[in-house]
Amino acid sequence: MDNFNLYSKYYDLLYQDKDYAGEAKYVYETLLRHNSHIHDIIELGSGTGNHAKFLTNLGLHVTGIERSETMVKEALAKQIHNYEPMIGDMTDFSIGKKFDAAIALFHVISYLNENDEIKKCFRCVHKHLESDGIFLFDVWFTPAVYTQKPETRIKRFSNDNIDVVRLAESTCHYDTNVVDVNFEVHITDKCNGNGTIINEVHKMRHFSIPEMALLADDTGFDILKTEEFLTSNLPSCNTWGVCFILKKR
Repeated sequence: MDNFNLYSKYYDLLYQDKDYAGEAKYVYETLLRHNSHIHDIIELGSGTGNHAKFLTNLGLHVTGIERSETMVKEALAKQIHNYEPMIGDMTDFSIGKKFDAAIALFHVISYLNENDEIKKCFRCVHKHLESDGIFLFDVWFTPAVYTQKPETRIKRFSNDNIDVVRLAESTCHYDTNVVDVNFEVHITDKCNGNGTIINEVHKMRHFSIPEMALLADDTGFDILKTEEFLTSNLPSCNTWGVCFILKKR
């Protein structure tokens, strides 16, 4: 099992404090504001199904695209009604049907570092959307990244079986608008004291609004709105996560 799959195995524990219910409600209400007929959606980077669990409870049918086989297995084990997760690449997938909306949450689009990758993803989404389809996603926002700068952070988690300590240190690459987030995760088995260390580098790209406008226009989308994720406030240098709501042209 490689490091990414190990990290995926402990994903739910690492993000147990994330407000998936609140985020799903925000996404659902935002989608309906821009298209009142949304029912069938596709989620890019769907992880272990934590957003889908709440989105399906709100009445949506969700198809998930996730590159990690381990995460898809975790999602399937949850047996979420009206949720179909599958292994796939969000820059190159073909499902054979169209959707009312596409979403990509938890900064999934920021994992696409190159313009060509982003355009391939957007064009693939465009192909899978109905004529009035909506594409909603959140990304790291350049003004906030350069104003606040990524901090070194330590988080601790535990359950009945393991203790987890995660150290995150970041390096900014100003020539590419990419931040390397270096994770070092220490996992200790409470029963026998054995430890495992996982090292991962997550390369996160941040975007300005004009930059995203160019990418959207080039791939057949119009930007309907740009706002702070969850609050719907106008983006500012204090807004780390910005939500873009695009419409298929």
